[in-house]
Amino acid sequence: MNWLLNNLNYPNILLLMLFESTVIPVPSELVVAPAAYHAASGNLNVFLVVLFATIGAAIGASINYVVALYVGRPVVYKFANSKWGKMCLLNQEKVEKSERYFDDHGIVATLTGRLIPGIRHLISIPAGLARMNYGKFLLYTTIGAGVWHSILAALGWYLHSIVPEEELDATIEKYNHYIVLGIIAIVALVVAWLVIKYKRKKHKEA
Repeated sequence: MNWLLNNLNYPNILLLMLFESTVIPVPSELVVAPAAYHAASGNLNVFLVVLFATIGAAIGASINYVVALYVGRPVVYKFANSKWGKMCLLNQEKVEKSERYFDDHGIVATLTGRLIPGIRHLISIPAGLARMNYGKFLLYTTIGAGVWHSILAALGWYLHSIVPEEELDATIEKYNHYIVLGIIAIVALVVAWLVIKYKRKKHKEA
């Protein structure tokens, strides 16, 4: 894993983001932002960084979706509570949290959930358990992942001009806190807007 993080090229970015979107704990902040940082030096193309990261996330999320679809909730919970699940920093409470988020926000949760830490890599599990239409799932997942990776890439590109490479990871952690707060606020506004729109539609129908 460390070798992949220290040798960021397009296939490695795709593979790491595939891992992150399953149950393997790989922080996307420490992959996409550094890759964009190097892209600003001319070593990579920042648009391809976002593209390959998003493709990897879509593949990883699809794996979670298919597994949840076919094995069902009891097996998912059993794995989450197992030794292997704990090694992946997973437990039943986290899975249930992602299910509650999905239940509360419906299919749009697969889009907004990709932007929320602790939910991002697990939101595909309740989508599979709920047998959500795969085409819609893949579309919303890809959009959500693309937005998140674009934000991280913009951060990495910006940091290239002000931060030396040896301070990059620490600076990303610092900025990430503010990014997460901002994204949560944006997600809350989007959800509120969708709820208001839905209620207005129901009111007109009534």
